[in-house]
Amino acid sequence: MYSKEELKKLKLEFWESFGAYCAVQPYLRGRRKIWMLYDTKVKGVELKFDANREGAYVILEVNHREEERRLEMFERLTWYREALERDFPEGLVWDVCFTRENGREVARIYTARTGLDLHRRADWGEFFAFMASQMFLLERNFRGIAEYLRE
Repeated sequence: MYSKEELKKLKLEFWESFGAYCAVQPYLRGRRKIWMLYDTKVKGVELKFDANREGAYVILEVNHREEERRLEMFERLTWYREALERDFPEGLVWDVCFTRENGREVARIYTARTGLDLHRRADWGEFFAFMASQMFLLERNFRGIAEYLRE
């Protein structure tokens, strides 16, 4: 079991190592910014990574504060489901009502690799490979539809 401070250090080391991993991937070289993440230019839509004791997650999150706008954007995304799921043979998970740890409701579209544990350093290579490759694909597919989502 990790203390609060040890866990904070472990997570910091994980994300720094992930950044170093991404910096040397040939398919990510030459990009002005490695990841789009919060800079989608679509209000209330962000791309995110999550790594925890259950696994690795690559997420497109709709987080409008107003439920009506959040549901409207999620519905608009469903119109482009085929385009978003291109390159994802098993498809993506579409969760219209995901509750974050802080209790806030958001909508998420994501892919996951379960069975990995952030606390096991031996899993980090699998975390990094999964997260980088899947975010590359999700971001590329999202860029193809982003202009149709802008308000």
